[in-house]
Amino acid sequence: MPSFDVTAECDLQEVRNAVDQANREIQTRFDFKGVDAQFELAEAGGGKSVQLRAEQEFQLQQMMDILRQKLVKRKVDLATLDVHEPVTTLNAARQEVGLKQGIDADTAKRMVKAVKTAKLKVQAQVQGEQLRVTGKKRDDLQQAIALLKAEDWQLPLNFTNFRD
Repeated sequence: MPSFDVTAECDLQEVRNAVDQANREIQTRFDFKGVDAQFELAEAGGGKSVQLRAEQEFQLQQMMDILRQKLVKRKVDLATLDVHEPVTTLNAARQEVGLKQGIDADTAKRMVKAVKTAKLKVQAQVQGEQLRVTGKKRDDLQQAIALLKAEDWQLPLNFTNFRD
């Protein structure tokens, strides 16, 4: 029986490369001369995140623009970013940008509901942090992919493991 998996993951190697490129650009930019500013890829609480550090909050906004540019050039979907509010102290500013990995339970349930209400001849089931869709015909599965791509789930959806 044909099936495919729906996952929401970003390529962590590409994110690491984008962070390295952004750090190099910060070091060479004139408006960051003599400023203690840096990007850092961190692993906190089981998830990956990018830490931004600078002296002022407006520099964090500029750094965020640089990071987005580098991620887009490396074809990393910006929907993976979970941008938190900046934290400022007297002489430093920090911001954490989480990287979404996997489909959370609420979103997976909404996806299953959307597939079922579309009256396609497929079954969708949640398997951990991914969604498996099975059906008798390949055309039905392609319709399910089109349906899931059409809606905005705030996640970078990947359709993998297509089996005939």
